Amino acid sequence: MQIHLNQISEHVQKDYHAIVLMDRAGWHTTEALNVPSNLVLMPLPPYSPELNPVEQVWQQLRKIKLSNIVFKNYNDIVKACCEAWNCFSDEDGNIQNLCTRSWAKI
Repeated sequence: MQIHLNQISEHVQKDYHAIVLMDRAGWHTTEALNVPSNLVLMPLPPYSPELNPVEQVWQQLRKIKLSNIVFKNYNDIVKACCEAWNCFSDEDGNIQNLCTRSWAKI
């Protein structure tokens, strides 16, 4: 998590500040994190998966290829997940559409 925050921080333009939305996973809220001075961590409210873009991505992946399937083994699970992701990510704008909110523009 620390490496991820550092990388985000490096890409924030000088004299700008970034807000990083996070769920409340333990590794997002640990006191061990050294949050760079140009970032602010903003935790999502508890029990609000509709605000977490990755939850919406998972919902789309389930719709595409991952629902109502019994897998033979771990490799079949990985293969199906990769196929679902590739199908989803190959279509221009899918991720941006799921992760963009009209009310969240500056």
